[in-house]
Amino acid sequence: MPQLTAPDVRLHSSFLAAMDEFGAEGRGGPDDTSTLGRDMRDWSAAWHTPDGFARFTAALHTEGDPGAPLLPGRVHSTTLWWADGDTFLARIVIRHDLTDFLLNYGGHIGYDVRASVRRRGHATAMLRAALPRAADLGIEHALITCLTTNTASRKVIEACGGVFEDERGGQLRFWVPTSA
Repeated sequence: MPQLTAPDVRLHSSFLAAMDEFGAEGRGGPDDTSTLGRDMRDWSAAWHTPDGFARFTAALHTEGDPGAPLLPGRVHSTTLWWADGDTFLARIVIRHDLTDFLLNYGGHIGYDVRASVRRRGHATAMLRAALPRAADLGIEHALITCLTTNTASRKVIEACGGVFEDERGGQLRFWVPTSA
């Protein structure tokens, strides 16, 4: 049964296979402003080795530590992986605060499901499981955005209680309550 887990080195092989799937879709290029895209650019050269992958997972844990220093323009964020045993299925990132960019385009929560396991309810289940974590961080209503063309993501957000606010720059913006 899939569940949320902290980034873990035991998922190394499966994670790499998932990143190959994302790369085949064109993710990680210079125009990919998502957290996944950034991680692919910043870490793909290192995460193929066990030591590099351990540094990557440690960096993800550090980003969630409110006391840890951040690079300019970044906010603290908690990254969780959706895994079934030792199989990496997806990732979700909960941003603790919003910059102007995140308020308009990125939101509090972003998620990515690997292509080979899409259309099986993983995104909806993962988002539902992550909302209480956002509440624990003090986020009462999480802003979640998706491209106007991403019907699947829109359905996920609405299934989790998302209330449409507006469209900005090709992004649909929804507010989702984090607790019942």
